[in-house]
Amino acid sequence: MGRVQELEPGVQSIALTRDFRLLQKRRGHRYSVDDMLVGHLAATRGGAPRRVLDLGCGLGSVLLITAWALPDAALVGLELNPEQAAFARRSVRLNGCEGRVRVVEGDLRDRALVESLGRFDLVTGSPPYFPAGTGTPCADAARAAAHFELHGGVEEYALAAHGALAPGGRFATCAGAAPAGRARRALERAGLAVRYRREVLPREGKPPFLSLWVCEPAGAPAAAPEEEAPPLVLRLADGRRSAEHVAIRAWTGASREGARPPSATRAP
Repeated sequence: MGRVQELEPGVQSIALTRDFRLLQKRRGHRYSVDDMLVGHLAATRGGAPRRVLDLGCGLGSVLLITAWALPDAALVGLELNPEQAAFARRSVRLNGCEGRVRVVEGDLRDRALVESLGRFDLVTGSPPYFPAGTGTPCADAARAAAHFELHGGVEEYALAAHGALAPGGRFATCAGAAPAGRARRALERAGLAVRYRREVLPREGKPPFLSLWVCEPAGAPAAAPEEEAPPLVLRLADGRRSAEHVAIRAWTGASREGARPPSATRAP
């Protein structure tokens, strides 16, 4: 269970998994379904990594879900925003995993910085997917950067992942579903080969808003052909969560007691 911390006004501690918690502002950048899906993807399709890097870790949600599910791994979170990095470090301490999880403040577009962190068996990332200029960013800098590509989008995340992956390593990420083809082009141009792809629909009958990807460095022998999984529908037409959405939430243990991380991971 997480350690007790006295929280200042405007900050809350939420259940991230069965026994990991996350600190976030009551009004500001908050844990999202994108983070849950990428964390689940990394833990179930990321192999059995010894070292994990989370690009643009923000509050630390993907970083900590992965740390919870992979208790033998050492993890690094890289985050540009100082306030977000501070929140992530606090959550790491709250969950008592500072011995194997650390947060580095810096820009994932800084190639020298990424290379200085070493090589990783698994890289994760949950990039924003609204291009800068396509809307009005929130006044809160962290929330704005989480939605709009103010410091890079899937292209920059893919390049950073390629530079950080060890031979045979995997990159688990998400991207906006539109425009069609953008995410695949970004991944392949960065030197990554797609091994798994899945579209995510917000509601039954609606177009996808998100896509999930698992990649390896191009040139690595593929254990199997690229897999395109059936779409993941988050909510049924009547607004209820789908059975698979409920199952993913239950997997974290945050919505049902007794759930446990997977004992073994499955290669894509």
